[in-house]
Amino acid sequence: MTRLYAEVIGDPIGHSKSPLIHNFWLGKLGIDAEYRTERVTLDTLHDYLAKRRRDPAWRGCNVTMPLKQYVAPLVDAVDPLAARIGAINTIVAGRDGLSGCNSDVAGFIEPLAELAGKGGQAALYGTGGAARAIAVALADAGFRIVIHGRTAERAHVLAAMIGSGIGAAGMSDPTFLGVANSSSCLIVNATSLGMIGQPPLPISLAALPPTTFVYDIVTSPRDTPLLIDARARGMCSFDGLQMLIGQAAVAFGQFFGEHAPRECDAELRERLMA
Repeated sequence: MTRLYAEVIGDPIGHSKSPLIHNFWLGKLGIDAEYRTERVTLDTLHDYLAKRRRDPAWRGCNVTMPLKQYVAPLVDAVDPLAARIGAINTIVAGRDGLSGCNSDVAGFIEPLAELAGKGGQAALYGTGGAARAIAVALADAGFRIVIHGRTAERAHVLAAMIGSGIGAAGMSDPTFLGVANSSSCLIVNATSLGMIGQPPLPISLAALPPTTFVYDIVTSPRDTPLLIDARARGMCSFDGLQMLIGQAAVAFGQFFGEHAPRECDAELRERLMA
């Protein structure tokens, strides 16, 4: 019998940490399956899914850039949350065909459970696929949001897509300072700024109280300039591995029918940072 497998697809894909995460969990649980990478471009996406549909050992795949917004027409069902976001990052193979969903929302919001529903204010930097999921997660958790894009126009487009009452501004607009008077202040970087080879996010945390929460979804490096600044000011911070591991755990359960062994998170993080 062919060994069960799932994979992550995108272009480029060699840098993905998803195989390390899923194969670590598979090993811990003693599941005879594997998780792979597969380079898939926009031009080869249709043929890839057509081939995988015919493979009974394939349990599904995670979808990364630049494919997240192009998958919906190629699957048989789209989860309402993924439809609302306009991006699919997980495809699950089942008896009724292929289902598209989005685990980024659950993965992102997981470490913010204590803030959900408290009516805090959040400044979200970024307007891409990840930012879409994060904006939905924050809105559903009761945050008042200001979205900051490389241009104010892009921020306004995302704000309008998510719903009413969401602010929008340019990347360097000081609107985010308005969170200083909120009981729950959150700064989120959902851009590539701060990544290796990229300049840092162009904001200062100096005017914000030490009770501010700072969340940077960049994973390389784990300690971005934004997070280093936040910790130096005594602020609570969350790195990109939080979201990466959280969203992977949702997909793992869908692929392999078992809960990811989250009690091993500390060991997993050590391997991811090695």
